[in-house]
Amino acid sequence: MTDPLLSELLDLALEAARRAGALLRDGRPADLGVAATKSSPIDVVTEMDIAAEKLITGYLSERRPDDGFLGEEGASSAGSSGIRWVIDPLDGTVNYLYGLPTWSVSIAAERDGERVVGVVEAPMRGETYHAVLGGGAYGNGDPLRCRPAAPLDQALVSTGFNYVTEVRTHQAAVAQRLIPLLRDIRRGGSAAVDLCDVAAGRLDGYYERGLHPWDVAAGDLIAREAGALTGGRPGRPGDGDLTVAASPGVFEPLQSLLEEFGAWHD
Repeated sequence: MTDPLLSELLDLALEAARRAGALLRDGRPADLGVAATKSSPIDVVTEMDIAAEKLITGYLSERRPDDGFLGEEGASSAGSSGIRWVIDPLDGTVNYLYGLPTWSVSIAAERDGERVVGVVEAPMRGETYHAVLGGGAYGNGDPLRCRPAAPLDQALVSTGFNYVTEVRTHQAAVAQRLIPLLRDIRRGGSAAVDLCDVAAGRLDGYYERGLHPWDVAAGDLIAREAGALTGGRPGRPGDGDLTVAASPGVFEPLQSLLEEFGAWHD
């Protein structure tokens, strides 16, 4: 890597994600998913989420005090350096609550509004993904490449569902129309991990409505650096209406179907 700033940002993101992942992994009560009351498990997850974000922002602020932040749990500051960190300290909270392994820490760095570094740490899967703009994508240090283009009817595609019943019902209707046209659909529960699975060739595509910048900032860069295409509705970048990532050859037909089926609205 020839840019020392990007090298520094990557090293910091990797270490911050590693520390937050260890906190979440080692700090999770063994009986969290079967706690006696409905409120206490959610409270514990929220506390862990906030603690992980504080760990990340504290670590990064000590080393780069002029940088800005955007975090799921409320971290927000403009900064003055031109660098902004976009953080999801715990992506896949329901998986975390239930003791499922597919949850992650997602940290991205933007320079003057452009994503330049992305790190996704998935502690229970023993996986660390990273990418630097123009430098390729890596999983546990090995280069990543998305799957070769498959016919859409042979594509394995992942998605996610909202927790509001009315929204989820419409999303299920979209999935019902898609399933006969694909190999199958998966539901992983962590947008960041799904995007990395596209990068690693474990999925042919992924789509979801209702995501936030911190959900996708790191994973989107990792997927693109692995050769995948990413976006939203046709001609638009991914946003809260729709996020799509897929191997070339799968991306456009999948995106077209999602537009036709109204996956971009509730």
